Amino acid sequence: MSPGRAAPWGAGFRPALKMIQPFYNQSSDDGIMDHRKHLQLSDSGAFSMATPLASAAPPRRARNLAELVVNYVTEQIASNALKPGDKLPTESQLMVTLSVSRTVIREAISRLQAGKIIETRHGIGSFVLEPQREKLGIDMVPATTLRDVLSILELRISLETECAGLAAQRAKPEDLARMRAALDGIEATRHNGLDSVEADLQFHISVARATGNRYFVDILTQMGSALIPCNRLDSAGIARAEPDAYLSLVNLEHESILEAISRHDADGARAAMRMHLSNSRERLRRANGTSEANS
Repeated sequence: MSPGRAAPWGAGFRPALKMIQPFYNQSSDDGIMDHRKHLQLSDSGAFSMATPLASAAPPRRARNLAELVVNYVTEQIASNALKPGDKLPTESQLMVTLSVSRTVIREAISRLQAGKIIETRHGIGSFVLEPQREKLGIDMVPATTLRDVLSILELRISLETECAGLAAQRAKPEDLARMRAALDGIEATRHNGLDSVEADLQFHISVARATGNRYFVDILTQMGSALIPCNRLDSAGIARAEPDAYLSLVNLEHESILEAISRHDADGARAAMRMHLSNSRERLRRANGTSEANS
C-alpha cells in the first residue's frame, strides 16, 4: 500500500472473515441464511454486498421447527411406526433426521410431554404413552322405546357406511384378522346358544379401527351395546322365535361387508354396510309391529 493512502474500509477484517467463514457454511437452527451470498470482500479488500439483504428469504423460526418435530413424532405414532411403550429416537438421531438443533428437539420434547403424548425417564429416554381417550360429550341414554332404537340405527347408517368405505381403502392384514375373529365369535355363539352382542359389537368396532381414525372407534365404543338392536327392546320377535336363522342372516350380511373390505372395494363396502344396517332397521320394525299386533 502506498504511503499516505488510506486503507480500504474493512481491509483489516479480511483475516477475521476467513476465520469465521466455515461457520457460515452451516445454516443455524433458527434458519440464519448463508451470509457469504450477501457479504463478500472485493479484490481491494473492502466489503461489498453481492445481493441486497431485502431479497433474502425470511429466516425459519425455532418455534416453527419445534412444531415440525412435534408433527413428525405424532405422525409416527398415528401410523403405528411408534406404538405405546416404544422409545423415541435419541435427540441426536432426531437432529440428523430432521436437520434441526438440540434446542429445537428439546422444545418439541417439552411440548409432547405437556400433551401427555410421551414421558421422559431421565437417563433412559422418552417413551410413547398410551393415548388418552377423552369423552366426546356423547351421553348414551339406554334405548327403551322403538323410536330410540330406530334413531340409533339412523345414526349408525350415516356413520358406519362411510366408516366401511374408509376401512376398505385403509385396512391392513391385522385389521382383516380382527374382523374375521369377531365373525367367528358370532358363529360360535350361534352354535352354543349364547349371547352374540359382544362379538357383534367387536366386529363393528374392528371395522372402525381399520379406518385409522380413532374418533370412529371412540364414538362406537362410547355407544357400546346400544349399537346392537337385538340387545334392545324385544327385537327378538325374530331373534327369540328363530335365533339360529336370525343370527345366520345377520352374519351373512357381516360376511358381505368383510368381503368388500378385503378386496378394498370402498363402494362395495359402503353398500354392504348400508344394506346390513337398513335391514336391521326393517327387521326391528317388523318384529315390533308383529308383537304389537299380537298383543
